[in-house]
Amino acid sequence: MTIRGKAFIVGSYEHPGRRLPDKSVSQIHAEVCIAALKDAGLGLNDVDGLFYTGQLSMGATALSDYMGLNNLKVLDTTMTGGSSPVIHIGHAAMAIATGRCNVALVSLAARPRSERAMRAAPNPEASFEQVFGTNTIAMYALAARRHMYEFGTTSEQLAWVKVAASQHAQHNEHALLRDVVTVEDVVNSRLLSDPLHLLDTCVVTDSGGAIVMANPEVAKSLGRTRVKILGCAEAPKHSNNGKIDLTYTGGRFTGPRAFEEAGVTPKDVKYASIYDSFTITVVETLEDLGFCEKGKGGSFVADGNLISGTGKLPVNTDGGGLCNNHPGMGGMFKILEAVRQMQGTAHPKVQVPNCDIALVHGTGGSLGTRMGSSTVILGQEDA
Repeated sequence: MTIRGKAFIVGSYEHPGRRLPDKSVSQIHAEVCIAALKDAGLGLNDVDGLFYTGQLSMGATALSDYMGLNNLKVLDTTMTGGSSPVIHIGHAAMAIATGRCNVALVSLAARPRSERAMRAAPNPEASFEQVFGTNTIAMYALAARRHMYEFGTTSEQLAWVKVAASQHAQHNEHALLRDVVTVEDVVNSRLLSDPLHLLDTCVVTDSGGAIVMANPEVAKSLGRTRVKILGCAEAPKHSNNGKIDLTYTGGRFTGPRAFEEAGVTPKDVKYASIYDSFTITVVETLEDLGFCEKGKGGSFVADGNLISGTGKLPVNTDGGGLCNNHPGMGGMFKILEAVRQMQGTAHPKVQVPNCDIALVHGTGGSLGTRMGSSTVILGQEDA
C-alpha cells in the first residue's frame, strides 16, 4: 500500500521565540498546536491522531491530557532524535491512509537553551564510548575528517553551507543569527573539533512547531492550497559492530525509497530542507539523496549553489539549524519551511518560483556513530 496523495498538510506554525525561559515545554506545545490548528481552520475536537516529539515523560499521553484532546485514536511518540518529526509525518500519513485517523497533529517543543541539560537514560554503547570523553561535535568531526580524506573535501567547501544559511537567515526576522557571513568568517572562527569550526555548528534555541495533517476529504473542505505527501521512508544507519563507514548517512537508504514511492527524481525537486546540525551533515546527505555523486558534495554546495535565487538547489531558506532554529531536534523546522515554500508564503527574497516538489530530510543521532533518518517528498495541489 502506498501513502502517495492520501494525506495532506493543511496547517502549520513555528513558534517565533528562540529564548523561552518563562514557558514550560507543555505551554510551547499547546501554543504551537493551537496556532497550527487555527491556520488549518480546525479545532481541538477535530484531532484524532497525535504525534509527539519533546521532553515530556509519556509525552503524547501527557500532552493529550494537558490540551484536552478527547477524541484521539492514534498516539505516536517515536523518538529518533532530530528526525523524529519527519518520521512522524510518514507515520501520520500511513495512519490517515489506512483510516485509523482523519486529522493528525504533529508537535515538537523543547527548551535546550534554557535547560542546558537534556537528561535521558544511557544507551547500550554509553559505557564504551562516553567513558573516553567523546561528544557530539567530535563525532561529526570524525565524519568530516574522513570525508576530507576520502574525497578531498575542504573546510572552505563546508563553509559554503553556512554562508548559504546566513544569506537566507538575514530575511527571517525570527532567526537567532541574522548576520551574513563569508567563507573566511567560517574557516577563521574558533576551531571546536578539527576540522569543524564554531560557525560549522548549529545554533541552540528554545522553540516549538506543529503540523496539521488530514485526509483528502477534510483537506479539500478547507479550501486552500494543499501540500500532499507523495512519498516517505525511514531507516537507521549505525556502527555495524565497528564496520562503520563515516562518509554516508541513512539518506542512502531512505532517499531512493521515498523517490520511488513519490514517482519523482532528484531533478524534479525545486526546494530541499536538509537537516543541518553541522555543515558536513548537509554535504553527505545531499550526496546520499542523489543530488550529486558520492564525494562530490563539497563542490556541489560551493559558490552559492544552495542560495535561493542564485544556486541550482535552494536549501534551508529559513536559515536552517545553522542560523535560524534548532532546539536539539530540528526536523520540525525542515517541514515547516518546506510547507511555506510549497504554499508560496516564504519570504519573498527566498521564495522559490513554481515550487511544486519539495524534499524534507531529517537526521537524528550522529554521523559518527548511529542515526535515524527519514525522507519525505511533498507535492502541491491547489484548492
